Amino acid sequence: MSIKTPSELRELVRGDVIVEGDSGYEEARSVHNGMIDRRPAVIVRVMNAGDVMTTINYARDYGLELSVRGGGHSGPGFGTNDGGVVIDFSQMRGVRVDPALRTARAEGGTTWGDFNAATHAFGLATTGGIISTTGIAGLTLGGGIGYLTRGVGLSLDNLVSADVVTADGKMVFASEDENADLFWAIRGGGGNFGVCTSLEYKLHPVQNVYWGPMFYEVEEAENIFKFYREYIKDAPEEMGAFPAFQIAPPLPFIPEDRHGDMFVAIVACWSGDPAEGERQFKAFHEVAEVKAEMVGPVPYPAINAAFDGLFPTGIRQYWKGNFVKELTDEAIAAHVEHGPNAPNASSTMHLYPINGACHRVASDATAFGHRDSNFSMVVIAASPDPADDEINTKWVRDYSDALAPHSEAGGYINFMDDDDTDRVRANYGDNYDRLLSIKRTYDPDNLFRVNQNIAP
Repeated sequence: MSIKTPSELRELVRGDVIVEGDSGYEEARSVHNGMIDRRPAVIVRVMNAGDVMTTINYARDYGLELSVRGGGHSGPGFGTNDGGVVIDFSQMRGVRVDPALRTARAEGGTTWGDFNAATHAFGLATTGGIISTTGIAGLTLGGGIGYLTRGVGLSLDNLVSADVVTADGKMVFASEDENADLFWAIRGGGGNFGVCTSLEYKLHPVQNVYWGPMFYEVEEAENIFKFYREYIKDAPEEMGAFPAFQIAPPLPFIPEDRHGDMFVAIVACWSGDPAEGERQFKAFHEVAEVKAEMVGPVPYPAINAAFDGLFPTGIRQYWKGNFVKELTDEAIAAHVEHGPNAPNASSTMHLYPINGACHRVASDATAFGHRDSNFSMVVIAASPDPADDEINTKWVRDYSDALAPHSEAGGYINFMDDDDTDRVRANYGDNYDRLLSIKRTYDPDNLFRVNQNIAP
């Protein structure tokens, strides 16, 4: 049946169909990044896979731009558009855990906060992000870097299967055994190939962890980075730790007279026996004097929400990222020069380790194209005030440009902004040509183009 108007679309889907002028439109069109101000023609809050299929058919048949929104955290605002259709998964957030098989199947709108709450009850977890409101689907399809990466791999390495609606509006099951080419492509190729209505993950025995940030004087930055470079090479894989620059927020564990000061930090997570955590953190206390810290045993879900206060919905944000093979002395010098200039407490640089379990997956086993890198760097500036946009953007660009000569040509697609389209081939790395072939098979007309796009 041909659908001609949103009113007819309402008759065919279970979820809400929202258009401009409806009471919930302004809220429904918003995404996490407050810099994004777009006005889609139709927003469908899908309730089931059938709604997704119908909405894809509607967008395709009428030549409308199509965006897919899970958690809505895309820096470039890929979860919305001007004048097109948005599939909004905010009403599809169910999680079913199978403790015997150690798997969980989650709907496409599930956030990491939702997922962790469901799996934690069983003493299980998998690699997720560091902000609880991030959607599992977007993070996973691009890679999925988090505290557990060194021990159990990327989020996509733990993906067992997915239900995917393709550009022809049909549902397919993707796994190693069924539609294996599609399954390969969605593990690192982003949203280029279809819409995941559910995702199934392997889980691991992780319930409580030993975690926390440690703040050092910014003058120790070179020392901290050189220590970290050597430490993380052969640290136990239960250790997920990364260095950062951070303006001290007004938190109780930081001396009041140091609020607003710039520090260099190490944020560490020991996912082995929490009783072993204090001993594992000893090296971080020996490298330099810790000026403030909040470390100890905590439930795993808590660490994925720890930075939520610095990154609330609506904050204005701009990102850049690079993959890094070696943290050279020259790269460290660039970090020391630019990192301390972060303009506010919500602006930072994190240098995530992606060695360990990540390196035990062949470079062509999934579409994630940079298995030989050891780090994934992100520089983000964020502020609620539009007046800060110019200085924030300049800091990110200057920092990223300074690190570019010491980094790979490609970066993690989840850290790319909307002015990074010239990096698409490099971002997908050596797997780009195979991704292009699969794109031409599943989406030859490029319906799924509001992403870090692989144009067929």
